[in-house]
Amino acid sequence: MPDPMLWIPAVLGAFMVGVSKTGIAGLSILSIALFNHVFPSSKQASGLVLPLLIFGDVVAVFAYRKHTQWHYLWRLFPWTAIGVVLGYFAMGRISDHAVRILIGWIIVSLVMLSFWQKYLSGPTEDRKTAFHWSVGAIIGVTAGFITLIANAAGPLMAVYLVAMRLPKMEYVGTAAVFFLLLNLFKVPFMVDLGLITTTSFGLNLALAPAVLLGTVAGRWLLARINQNLFEQLVLSLSAFGGILLIL
Repeated sequence: MPDPMLWIPAVLGAFMVGVSKTGIAGLSILSIALFNHVFPSSKQASGLVLPLLIFGDVVAVFAYRKHTQWHYLWRLFPWTAIGVVLGYFAMGRISDHAVRILIGWIIVSLVMLSFWQKYLSGPTEDRKTAFHWSVGAIIGVTAGFITLIANAAGPLMAVYLVAMRLPKMEYVGTAAVFFLLLNLFKVPFMVDLGLITTTSFGLNLALAPAVLLGTVAGRWLLARINQNLFEQLVLSLSAFGGILLIL
């Protein structure tokens, strides 16, 4: 980063990575937008952000591992792995602009679906909502695809887990394990594509304290918001991030 002023959005983006991992998941899309401001290529930004995400994932798993709901994860893991492989082969064949537009519309569409289910299908307390398995498969493949290209699977998983009506602690614990395993799975692909290098890892080390500070802030925030506000923040921030990508 030759311009010293670019350190400001980079540090803020790293801080939001931490908050999103232990607090409000929807903030992850805003961190992606900040890093895309720092780097002209979303693919380059993706390589920089991945180790920061893994660092945040490790802290989140350590903090919330007891709340993980594994049966929701097993539904997605195979499909997500397929999506990562597809993203690997598509990386050199799809433009940054096309990636952002695609991701944005997918996120906005899923948020609209989730709001429809939440407010037109009956009270949260009375039932559990479940997508048809094919919708879970689509979300899994799409999440794997876009997470390799732009590290933007967070809003997709946010919509999925909110639709499952998970309490906030189970939500964060389940998401933490899912993204730690997913992001570790992506590392060899990103190294092979030349998106994680010794130079980018040096930037990761410099930004790691901001991620750690964000995880502390995220835990503080999560303990002080109720379930309904938590879901509204997650979905609203996801929708806002999707619109930013489209624009």
